[in-house]
Amino acid sequence: MGGRDRTHVELKDYWVAIRHRWRIVVLLVLLSVGAAALLTWQATPQYSSTVSIFVSTSPSDTADAYQDNLFATQRVTSYAELVGKHKLAEQVANDLGTGLDPSTLQAAVSATVHPDTVILEITATDPDPVVARDIAQGYAEALSDEVATLETPPGKTDALVHASIVDNARVSSTPVSPQPVRNLGLAFVLGLLLGVGAAVLRELLDTSLSSSEDIAEVTSAPVLGRINADTAAVRRPPAEVLSDATPWSESFRVLRTNMQYVEVDHDQKVFVVSSSLPGEGKTTTATNLAITLAMAKQRVVLVECDLRRPLIAARLGLDDSVGTTSVLIGKVHLRDAMQQYADTGLWVLSSGPIPPNPSELLQSNAMEKLIGELRDDFDIVILDAPPLLPVTDAALLAAQADGALVVLRHGKTTRDQLGHAIERIEAVGGKAVGVVVNLAPTIKKRRGYGYGGYGYGGYGYYGYASRPAPANNPAGTRGPDRRRRRNRRS
Repeated sequence: MGGRDRTHVELKDYWVAIRHRWRIVVLLVLLSVGAAALLTWQATPQYSSTVSIFVSTSPSDTADAYQDNLFATQRVTSYAELVGKHKLAEQVANDLGTGLDPSTLQAAVSATVHPDTVILEITATDPDPVVARDIAQGYAEALSDEVATLETPPGKTDALVHASIVDNARVSSTPVSPQPVRNLGLAFVLGLLLGVGAAVLRELLDTSLSSSEDIAEVTSAPVLGRINADTAAVRRPPAEVLSDATPWSESFRVLRTNMQYVEVDHDQKVFVVSSSLPGEGKTTTATNLAITLAMAKQRVVLVECDLRRPLIAARLGLDDSVGTTSVLIGKVHLRDAMQQYADTGLWVLSSGPIPPNPSELLQSNAMEKLIGELRDDFDIVILDAPPLLPVTDAALLAAQADGALVVLRHGKTTRDQLGHAIERIEAVGGKAVGVVVNLAPTIKKRRGYGYGGYGYGGYGYYGYASRPAPANNPAGTRGPDRRRRRNRRS
């Protein structure tokens, strides 16, 4: 568990598993207790009655008393076996005359011999306490008669061994089953054991990444940021929400600060932002990181390189009629294709028309030339690329960039997925410069401790709802003032 060998489990690992998977423990305890309560409630009450029989012999003198007592002690075990025989059950059924089946009687009675004694107890159980008494008493009388018959030698009238009833059966007012307290207690213990076992097993089998130690086992790339969840922030314009002092916006500022220590020898940097699979928040991370960097007065351009499923233009309210594909095929000049987002200072190159051959365009000489031009004009170039595992686009871009930021989803992305994504990058000569954990749980706000959260363990989707760009394009600029915009940038 955590950052250690998962085949070696220590005592504290059990506590960690229970703390992480406490819902499993609670669920299994509740199911176990609930099932026990239902079965107890539906069970028919059973009553029992017991009769005691004393087995003895008739010694001829005092010297033989000890030997006769040993003989009786040995015999009493055999008499207990007679209680379970069908012959005795038939005799009891005839004596009672209640129409009870002999097989039913056999199942209802049991015989117990007290160790080192000549006391034999016969217990009968039945839903009716009176019937239970009658069965027990009937068995005792029938067994006494059977012993007398078996222990009388041929030609004699007196039996050598006597089975005497010393305590008659009685009617019980208290059922012996079900026992609610015992049943519920055992169910609670069983549910707790099953819950702890299931929690530990789930923790051992869970390969999702949820801590820095987990990530360190897969890659040496540092964790540059943990993006907190904020369901309210996703409904607001990025430029507006990133200007506020919230845990969500602060997590991007922390990421921006950490990015200063990446590739420090390069004044102008190009980074690819990707993820292992779709739905891990790589586009939102790339977009908000670019905006946060631009707000710090750096010259930043965000390039939409996900030519299969572009989202940036819709999220920022920009025009996507021309963009990356338009520049790559030579239809539009780079400066004419870029747009500025709101008042953040961020320049955006949206995807443009979706091409039939994205991979071919991204590995073309035109793409290499485009990246070179952007590197010359901007301090930081952010390339939003497709996921690494489904397609090769992001890996191809990483080979031309200074490095790749790999976005993973907290508690969702697995070790294998991240490992294969890193391998894709390294296979083409690229490198992963850092990992960004998305949808990380936020810590509850405590008095006097800076920014608050929105509940530990709360999760939200970091993407903005895909929507068409407004007709008046309020967030972007394109048209007659294009020349004035280029003059301002230069």
